[in-house]
Amino acid sequence: MTIRTIHDHGQHYRPRMACLKKVEALVVEMQDPKSGLKFEEQKLVTTTVPHAIAGQDIHAWIVNRLKLDAEEAKAFGTMMVAYGYIYPLQDHKRLILKVDASLYRFQTPYFWPVQHWRAEDTDYAIYLAKRNIRKKGVLELYEQEHYNNLHKWMNHKWDFIVMQAKEQYRAGKERKKSDRVVLDCQERAYWVVHRPPPRTASAMDYGLDRLIDPNAEENKTVDYYRRIIIFNSQAIMRPKVKSTVSLGALVKFSSTFKNHDPFLAPCLPSNPWLTDDITYWELNLPRVEVPTKMRVERWTFNFMELLNDPCGRADFRLFLKKEFSGENLAFWEACEDLKWGSAEAMKEKAEHIYKMFLAPGAPRWVNIDGKTMDITVKGLVHPHRYVLDAAQTHIFMLMKKDTFGRYMKSPVFKDAQKKALSPQPHTFTDAQLEQNARNRKPGIHPIILHQQEEEEKAKLAASGPVDIKQIMSKLDRRTDLKK
Repeated sequence: MTIRTIHDHGQHYRPRMACLKKVEALVVEMQDPKSGLKFEEQKLVTTTVPHAIAGQDIHAWIVNRLKLDAEEAKAFGTMMVAYGYIYPLQDHKRLILKVDASLYRFQTPYFWPVQHWRAEDTDYAIYLAKRNIRKKGVLELYEQEHYNNLHKWMNHKWDFIVMQAKEQYRAGKERKKSDRVVLDCQERAYWVVHRPPPRTASAMDYGLDRLIDPNAEENKTVDYYRRIIIFNSQAIMRPKVKSTVSLGALVKFSSTFKNHDPFLAPCLPSNPWLTDDITYWELNLPRVEVPTKMRVERWTFNFMELLNDPCGRADFRLFLKKEFSGENLAFWEACEDLKWGSAEAMKEKAEHIYKMFLAPGAPRWVNIDGKTMDITVKGLVHPHRYVLDAAQTHIFMLMKKDTFGRYMKSPVFKDAQKKALSPQPHTFTDAQLEQNARNRKPGIHPIILHQQEEEEKAKLAASGPVDIKQIMSKLDRRTDLKK
């Protein structure tokens, strides 16, 4: 059995395909003979390397093509090197883009991350064995350590690995020296990306590996394994929803709210963005005496739609008052006010809410269970914005499951439905709509107005003595024009 060195802790191998597909398209564009980079043969020690390119040329092309500044272009180029699309020929251990004469080459598409070729331990063992044969036992320290570990773990098939390494080494010797050097550089660049040296951040880390500082070597303690067990247990217990259920819920939501979206359905009485008739906005102000039928219909969708609408909340408050349970809604509103209040008044507000709704013998006492009360009382020792969340959620669920259903069947809601307005559609001719479009004037952006004012101030300051009355009169005229 092969023991893998990739520890994804239960997470699957998921390259960031949405990002890498865009990077791949840009890499292909960079290699275009007409609009891409210009390649040249470069001398590396005693070997001529074909199609090499300097880091400063890559940086300049990214700046011109993507219209980025120097720092952003360097960061983007470093990302391309880190993912293995471009590899350095000299300092291969540092996967960064140097903006100088350092030489780079484009990686062959066979080694790109989008190919889903997973870095297997067997392939890595063959690569190290081949390098060990070529270098005659001289490997990097971390490579020698990996080599020894893989030899120990894969002892049952080590003869096969060595045989494969010898065959690849023999086939490589038959190639031209320049081709052999290029292939060796490509393989080494691939394994530096997928098996980086120690204390080096890898772009291919997933799962918990990305949450751990790459510069810190964590000891395999009891706490380390306990965290892995907890993570795997949570991953197994996490509820999984079928895609059909999720899509069904999405379709249901879209069909429910479709007629209430002014961009998807016609507005009644008319669309103010087209007709310049503001009746639609006036009928749908946050607080109106009589709401529209469409607005009242939204209250039936769910409890939060009712609470989020000021008119709906006022109607619901009237129903609770008749049922002598208005303290539930008042407590929920007080908790919401605490969340959005200032930090200075937080302690005073929390104490007031406790004395008003939760304390024994409170004037507007609300009924919550003992466990929730214990959590709330302990939290009030050091109050914060969300100290009453447990009690607020308890009261919210009580109103949602019990009171909301009775409100929907109550005479209060039925009376609101009867009184609701049903505006008739306004008709506008094409000539009227065209005239409205002509009358609209494009607004001037505040930044442009500010720049114009600054330029005028600079001109007045450079012209000599300034008449204050004249400046003030100009500013007053400009203010009148804005109005």
